[in-house]
Amino acid sequence: MGQIQVTVPDLGGMDEVEVIEICVQPGDGITAEEALVVLESDKATMEVPAPMDGTVHSLLVSIGDKVNSGSPIAMMEAQGAEPEVVSTPAAEPVVEAVVEAPAVSAAPAPATEQVIEVRVPDLGGLEQVEVIELVANIGDKLDAEESLLILESDKASMDIPVEKAGTLVSMNVAVGDKVNEGDVVATMKVVTPSAPSAPAVEAAKPASQTMAPAPAASPAKPAAIPEVQSSSSEIHAGPAVRKTAREFGVDLAQVKGSGPRGRILKEDVQAFVKQRVNAPAAAPATTAIKGSDEDFSRHGEISELSLSKIKQVTAKNMVQSWTTIPQVTQFDEADITDLEAYRKGDMSSQLEDGVKVSPLAFILKACAVALQKFPQFNSSLGPNGDTLILKQYYNIAVAVDTPDGLMVPVIKQAQSKGLIDFAKESSALAKKARDKKLPMDAMMGASFTISSLGGIGGTAFTPIVNAPQVAILGVSKAAMKPVWNGSSFEPRLMLPLSVSYDHRVIDGAQAAQFTRYLCQLLSDIRHLLL
Repeated sequence: MGQIQVTVPDLGGMDEVEVIEICVQPGDGITAEEALVVLESDKATMEVPAPMDGTVHSLLVSIGDKVNSGSPIAMMEAQGAEPEVVSTPAAEPVVEAVVEAPAVSAAPAPATEQVIEVRVPDLGGLEQVEVIELVANIGDKLDAEESLLILESDKASMDIPVEKAGTLVSMNVAVGDKVNEGDVVATMKVVTPSAPSAPAVEAAKPASQTMAPAPAASPAKPAAIPEVQSSSSEIHAGPAVRKTAREFGVDLAQVKGSGPRGRILKEDVQAFVKQRVNAPAAAPATTAIKGSDEDFSRHGEISELSLSKIKQVTAKNMVQSWTTIPQVTQFDEADITDLEAYRKGDMSSQLEDGVKVSPLAFILKACAVALQKFPQFNSSLGPNGDTLILKQYYNIAVAVDTPDGLMVPVIKQAQSKGLIDFAKESSALAKKARDKKLPMDAMMGASFTISSLGGIGGTAFTPIVNAPQVAILGVSKAAMKPVWNGSSFEPRLMLPLSVSYDHRVIDGAQAAQFTRYLCQLLSDIRHLLL
């Protein structure tokens, strides 16, 4: 019976591959091709099989150890093995025989260059995904996992990295091309170390020495994994984990691994994403508006139109509000059949000449009453997010569409005004806004906003809360609908209302109560006339 030393096969130029699983124990009887250990690199996992039938004498590595091509991993006893060199193909584990002869090392063979294809990886079932950016140029030297190009579908964008380090020889796609899984997008020249021409032959050692496990070629040193790692080569994560990180747009250098030796697991990436999603976002001092930098002229004729200053400011405010406020919208309908009959009938005949009262006046009055009953809708969060500032004034802003963009004048002290006051003031402010004569202080101090699209149309929409306010009312176009009165359907004029609110301040039940109360006020105008 002879002892055989099993070593790591040619790893194709990879260094410091980690042992992630030990499949056998000393004394186990195994057959040829049965796995001894499992190794994992940044790109793949691989088993190191036994070269022949025999018994495991001793293991020379542990889980977490780092090994290279040729590193010893186990000693085996094979029945009938003679003291000879056991030759193994490059793809198989290198086997070293223990013989009583001086150690002889084979001269290393020179590295070889080869051109490999870079293909589109698994796209999760997506087809015809567009190339939106070429990150590298022909002749560039790229590291493993470095981005080559970027694809974009209607759901997400994704980096396509190279698997091996090398030089970019050709780029087979251009920006705008559509690709599928498996398509060849580039070719690269990579350097692959050749396997040694003959395995090393060691001198036999006394039994007392051969029984002791030899250290691995490059054992991993237990060390605390830093919070932020300096390079991808120091990030301990397998291919599946790296793919998950790319899908979520996560920088693995910011993820703390919970696996052996600080290895990053898929659960660590998911927990990191969940923490970032649930963490309160700090409002940036300035909000950058980023559009598309794509060259659309290559698709056809284009023209450019400069955005007005008002539209640019509105865009920045909307982006900030949308990204910093968890917003929810509550929908309801108000029966304004009686309101409209009164507005166009008895009320119209009693108005002064030139005074017109639109449905907006009634909505303003209803909001002023409802805000006093539900003061949290007329509040703002304190600077640290741990207090609520309840305002004792009720300043209601009304969004006005102008040729230059959206302007939002404010009707102040709304709690002290009646329907005629609302009609006159809202009309005057809207005219000044369209004539560009609205003073700056007329757009300051709002505690609640109304955005009415009733004159245009639509059945419902989700207005964006205008920070630091915590709620906004959206009004759509009223329409006749059949409504069940208990015994039959009758035509009623129904007004769609949409209340968007800051979920940090207002919960769903409060939002439903507030919206329902608004509907009740508009459905029975006697409450507004009191």
